[in-house]
Amino acid sequence: MKRVAIITSSDSGYKKEREDLSGPVIKEIMETNGFTVVSMDLLPDDQQMLSEKMSQISDGHQADLIVTTGGTGFSPRDCMPEATLAVTERIVPGIPEAMRAYSMQFTKRAMLSRATAGIRKDTLIVNLPGSPKAVRECLEYIISELEHGIEILTQETSNCAR
Repeated sequence: MKRVAIITSSDSGYKKEREDLSGPVIKEIMETNGFTVVSMDLLPDDQQMLSEKMSQISDGHQADLIVTTGGTGFSPRDCMPEATLAVTERIVPGIPEAMRAYSMQFTKRAMLSRATAGIRKDTLIVNLPGSPKAVRECLEYIISELEHGIEILTQETSNCAR
């Protein structure tokens, strides 16, 4: 069974001023697709805290996949892509490119997403937008390919051919 850790980046959520609606959407989609959710963290928009949490999960082999939500926009506090890139060893540009291209069908504002993806050790890290609607659209679009990528990363399979 594939394991996923979910990290929400939100200053207002961390301060309990706003409910996290996107993390539960990720949890629902991941469980529906056979993943085991090993953790759900709600952290402030703080690059060091976010990077440390991703490193802890990856280095401790706690999850095969880390899915983040929030912190990918233009706000001065948005830092999820920077936190992710600070800890990844290899980038995976195709995942956020595909999400942006798909999301452009619904809103041209998708081009403003700074989401990224990368690999640390044997853990794939993927940034999703902060809105529950965009989370659902993006994650449902990429989920089957994420599963295959994780199978390759964890050496469950060794062939990308269909």
